[in-house]
Amino acid sequence: MAFNNLAENAERLSRRIQESFQERTRDFTRSGQGSYLDANDLDKTVNLSKLLDSTSEREKLDGLKRIIAMISKNRNVSAYFAQVIKNVASPNLEIRKLVYIFLLRYANVEPDLALLSINTFQKDLADSNPLIRAMALRVLSGIPVASIGSIVAAAIRKSAADSSPYVRRTAALAIPKCYNLDTTHLPVLMQTLSTLLKDRSPLAIGSVVIAFNAICPDRLELLHPHYRRLCRMIVDADEWGQVQLLELLTRYARKMLSRPPSESAPDELSDANTEKTSHESHELDPDLELLLTSASPLLKSRNPAVVMAVSRTIYYIAPVKERQKFVLPLLRLLHSSQEVERVTLENLRVIAQASPEMLRPHIPRLYIRSSDRTQVKQVKMRILVALTTPDNAQDMLREFKDYVVDTDDKLVSDAGWAIGQCALKAPDVSSSCLSALTMLIRSSNAYHNTDAAVAAAVLALKSLHQHHTSATGTLNVVASLASHFDNITHPEARACILWMVGQYARASGQGTTPMPESLQAIEPWVPDILRKAVKFFTSDPSTVKLQTLTLAAKAFVLAPNHEQICLLARYVFSLARYDLDYDVRDRARFLSSLLTGVNGGVSGGSGSDEQEVDVQGGVILRAPQVIHVLFEGKVAPRDEDRWRLGVPDLGTASLITGVAMQDDYLRQLPDWPDEGTDSSLRDTQDDTPAPFYHQPSLKLQGFGAEAIGNRSRPASTLATPVVLTPGDTSPASSVPKPGFAKPHYMDLDKFFASDEEEESGSEEEEADEELEAEPQTKPAKVATTAAPNPISVAGGGPATMGGHKTPQSTQETDADDEYTDEESDEEDAFLRRG
Repeated sequence: MAFNNLAENAERLSRRIQESFQERTRDFTRSGQGSYLDANDLDKTVNLSKLLDSTSEREKLDGLKRIIAMISKNRNVSAYFAQVIKNVASPNLEIRKLVYIFLLRYANVEPDLALLSINTFQKDLADSNPLIRAMALRVLSGIPVASIGSIVAAAIRKSAADSSPYVRRTAALAIPKCYNLDTTHLPVLMQTLSTLLKDRSPLAIGSVVIAFNAICPDRLELLHPHYRRLCRMIVDADEWGQVQLLELLTRYARKMLSRPPSESAPDELSDANTEKTSHESHELDPDLELLLTSASPLLKSRNPAVVMAVSRTIYYIAPVKERQKFVLPLLRLLHSSQEVERVTLENLRVIAQASPEMLRPHIPRLYIRSSDRTQVKQVKMRILVALTTPDNAQDMLREFKDYVVDTDDKLVSDAGWAIGQCALKAPDVSSSCLSALTMLIRSSNAYHNTDAAVAAAVLALKSLHQHHTSATGTLNVVASLASHFDNITHPEARACILWMVGQYARASGQGTTPMPESLQAIEPWVPDILRKAVKFFTSDPSTVKLQTLTLAAKAFVLAPNHEQICLLARYVFSLARYDLDYDVRDRARFLSSLLTGVNGGVSGGSGSDEQEVDVQGGVILRAPQVIHVLFEGKVAPRDEDRWRLGVPDLGTASLITGVAMQDDYLRQLPDWPDEGTDSSLRDTQDDTPAPFYHQPSLKLQGFGAEAIGNRSRPASTLATPVVLTPGDTSPASSVPKPGFAKPHYMDLDKFFASDEEEESGSEEEEADEELEAEPQTKPAKVATTAAPNPISVAGGGPATMGGHKTPQSTQETDADDEYTDEESDEEDAFLRRG
């Protein structure tokens, strides 16, 4: 019987051990937590309801992980809301975290069921674990139900006074959520925010700044009593908190502090007025200097966002002479990653356009490499063009010539334009630039990207001659371009050549070859170029068609009696009248109406009756007026418009996206005030230095001075220092002796000298009294001492009298006793003086 019971117990124990082993080794069968995200695993038939309703915490955790994995794959699992939400009060922290994540995701789907868990969250706000308190507040503020706004505001206010900085940080992040939920709670949230602004924890201050920018970004006057403390906390805050603090304090400085000395707007540095600069030369505001001093060490941060934020702060609020120190940290970011490199280059482009003198010493670090991406090459090209000066034009021209042979079409186009800009900025090298562009067109077969290189050269020549070049040089260049018209296939290049041929078609009168009377007002190569353009009119793009019509109109008004030009003009206008592009049709209709008064117009009387009626109803211009319309009054476009001039502020996302971003208004800095606010508004108790009392140390001399000097005084005596000043008053603890007048001392040397004289005088008086008293009490000793007996010293031994050893005198023992009494008297006198 006993054996059977023992066997049953053993079998039951082995079964329990086996179940426990299977349960605990279940996780080892999976290849980590990432296996929940495996699509094949999720497709398996798993009863999630059974797992969620299980009494085993391990099975609940497994079911919740599967649900969260399905949420990450954008699968709808709202059907399990009731089964998940009932585990919100689970004692297992991992289960509770997953429930909170699920609730944040589907609270708006089932708001009624989500409200059932509010009591649990309110209880968790009083939990002893700060992590649970923070999670409860995070979930409570994340439930998008407007009816619980007052509960959320109360919870935030309670958590703002929590002892844990992590909970206070969560409370700060919950303020924008509550404000978006119901804006009527703004007064309560402002009070809570005012409390959080006093927080001295570096962990929470970054989130407080985020909340400030979310609900009251323009209420910078609230920062007056906290400004200096926030400046000192920048170094200790977390990295993203440092970014938020720097942005906020920069806006505060631009609005509340005085303008730094010799400070001018970045885009007005080159035009700064000397008189204005001398007028503004004043001392740097101490509060502004505090911000710059606190932010400068962060230039060595490993976070690129922090370095960029510090650079922006220094660039916009520091004096001009101190702006150079953030250039090298920015250049260091070019070697971190491709994304950071692109963002850094865009910000360097802003600096190069506004303050090019800051980057000119570092031009070699901005040269384009063959391994750079296309976007990086374009931005670097813009920077190099902005940094070009007459002093470095030769070096930059050699660099641009190398970029022309690149395999990237966009870089080749930009390089050709850069060569033209180099000629405009440095007239000394304009001839070299023209030769380089002309050679590029003539030897186009030597380059990989023929069309892009030629188009870039043609566009650069057009831009160059539009600004300032002699007429003879321009005609020579245009004639050279016209001779290569058949070999150029790029639409923009062909359109550019046609425009230049028409614009400079009027004869200069400098040719030696006799010309027909009909061609005396036009260059001889114009009719041939017009013939080639009309020949391929139907197959050319719209941009080429528009310039062909313009060339035909200009040639027709200059040589109305030339038969070939008249025929070509009427033919091309008849083709354009039925073109598929409405822009081409509108251009042909406009030009044909404009040329009506010139030799019967380009229609030649073959137009319809309706067109003739329309023309008769308008104004007919004479040939000189038409020439003025077609040739004069043209303003050369600004070459800087190739890349937009209206760039956003430094450090904004609009630099990268090219469009205005929603949060850019927070980064827009106000103008400097005429006069900064009073610095007393920023004074606090922390800025008042604590009183410091210096306890002078007295150097003691004499017998027993070491023991007395090394003796530590009680703490109470250090609170009130001893001050020696001339006067009749004495400390309250001192009681003057009757009949004793305290002398007046001007310095400590005289004071100690008088004490030594008094001590020596008292010692002499005591010695005289003892000598007078000794003959009465000890006559034998005095007689023995006074007797003139011969004394001899032998072999360094003791003193002998008459060759015999003299006994030890009792006077020495008495003297020792008397000296000990004098020592105690001296110590007592010193303690009374001290």
